[in-house]
Formats: sequence, structure tokens, C-alpha cells
Amino acid sequence: MIFTLLLIYCTSLGSGFEMKSIFCSISDSCDCDYKPDIKGLEWDLYKNLYGQHMAQDIVSEAVVNFLQNENPDRPLVLSFHGSSGTGKSLVSSMIGRHIYGTAMGSPYIHQFIPTLHFPSADRVLQYRSDLKRRVEKSLTACARSIFIFDEMEKMPPGVIDVLEPHLGPYHILFQTNYRKAIYIFISSAGEEIVNRIALESRRAGRDREEIQPDELEDSIADAVYNNKNSGFYHSRIITEKLITRFVPFLPLLRRHVERCAQRELCQRGECQRKDVASAVGGAMNYTPNDSKYFSSTGCKLVPAKVNLFL
Repeated sequence: MIFTLLLIYCTSLGSGFEMKSIFCSISDSCDCDYKPDIKGLEWDLYKNLYGQHMAQDIVSEAVVNFLQNENPDRPLVLSFHGSSGTGKSLVSSMIGRHIYGTAMGSPYIHQFIPTLHFPSADRVLQYRSDLKRRVEKSLTACARSIFIFDEMEKMPPGVIDVLEPHLGPYHILFQTNYRKAIYIFISSAGEEIVNRIALESRRAGRDREEIQPDELEDSIADAVYNNKNSGFYHSRIITEKLITRFVPFLPLLRRHVERCAQRELCQRGECQRKDVASAVGGAMNYTPNDSKYFSSTGCKLVPAKVNLFL
């Protein structure tokens, strides 16, 4: 009650933002525009994410359990792995949309792209300092901040390790509550593990929905830890097991590509054009060369192909 009165008083003096930051740093109840739509997220994952039963299950369970916990003991840290066009960025947008009502437009969702924010491998110390300062400033203003790190395979090794203290089970760190944040790492590193398991399963006549996360997660962790081109190369974030879940994204079949095309057509008011969806599926390149099972670019090129065939 005292905190609330203090915040109202200082807002009236024109220093509301500064006082809000102080209030958030000492209070567990500062959640910004946080209005989670849990059912909406579960439905969106089920309806609009194709061919990714593991991602649907893991993300739904992990995010829902985290959001329902008013006093989590550590942040939620998810690491998405798979080939281009398989839905990793789509799921990140879904999480943002169903927590803040917008995919990437919220001031509480922070996206980092290595080629833009961390382009030079010889400036690691500066990047670490800048990243630490930005994350702490963001969390001081909003305990429920979301941080998305795209293309982790292009992140200079060593940069991301500055976040290690922020990802553990600490109640108060640097006078700010860090346990309510969500971190999402997106990477193609580890895709060879995911694709190999998918291919072996297919050739064995095994249904892809039978593939379980425990067949992949440890191998993905080892792959990104030992990959010199990975932002997690020899990272303590891996060795200290600070990633809540590694989320595999399987390579997509033609039927999944056609569903992506159908969704794109419906968004354009052309739901009836099933011929276009079929043509888009037929126009994609598929791998491996001897069997042509999986789309080499997932659904990434679907909008451009729809334009071509409409």
C-alpha cells in the first residue's frame, strides 16, 4: 500500500517513469501490460503451427505453467532448434501476441539479431556490457519482459554468457526481480540432429508424431555447446543447465507446406484456391535427393510462391 501511494504521489510530480522503475525493482507485483491469454496461445499453437507436435506440447506446457505461477523460482528459458522455415519465429510471435496482445510491437518485448546488434567478433566485451545494461534496464521497468535472441548460430561466442546470473533461481538480483522474465533463443544450430532423427524415423516407417523430445534434447545441447559457430559455444548457460527446455522443430513435409500455403491464401481472402496451395507444394525443393521427403526451406518461401501462382 505504501509503495502504491508513493508511486501515485511521484507520478503527480511528473517523475512517474523513474518512480515506477524503483517500484518495480522492489515489488513482485509490477507486471506492465501483462494480460496473458493462455487459452489463446494453446489454440494458436494447435491451429497454426504445422508438423511440430513436440514444439506444440513443450511450448504450451512450459509457457502455461510458467504464466500460471505467480512466484516462479527462475525465469523461463526456451531454446528453439531446427531448419529455416519450420516455425521457430512464428512461435516466438505467438508467445508475444498472447502475453502482450502484439507480436513484436510491445515495448516489453526485446528482440536481438546478431548481425545487427553484435556484428563484430572482436567487440565481445563491449557487447556483453551493453547487453547486460539493456536487460537490467528493461527488467527494472518491467519484470515480465520477454527477450528474443534470433540466429544464435551467428552470435559471437561469449556474449550471451553475460546473462548467466540472470537465468538462475535468484530471487533478487541487482535489486531487481528477474524471475518472471522469458528468454527465447532461436537457432539453426543442432538442425542436423533434428533432421537426422526425422529422416531415420521416416525410413523406419515410424510416424513422426512418435518422436519424443528426450530423443533429441541432450544431443541438441551437446551440438550447440561444441559448435564453434554457435553463440552457446562452451557456454556455462549450457553446462549449468539454465535452459528450461530445448525445443526441436522437425523438417516439414509437403503436406505441411501446402497447409502453410492454404493459410496464406485465406489471409488474402482466397481460401477456395486449393489449386494454388497444391502448386506451391509442388514448386518447393525437397531433401534428401534420393527420397525428397522434407522441404529444404520449410514454409519460408510460401508467400513468394503464392504470389507467383495467384
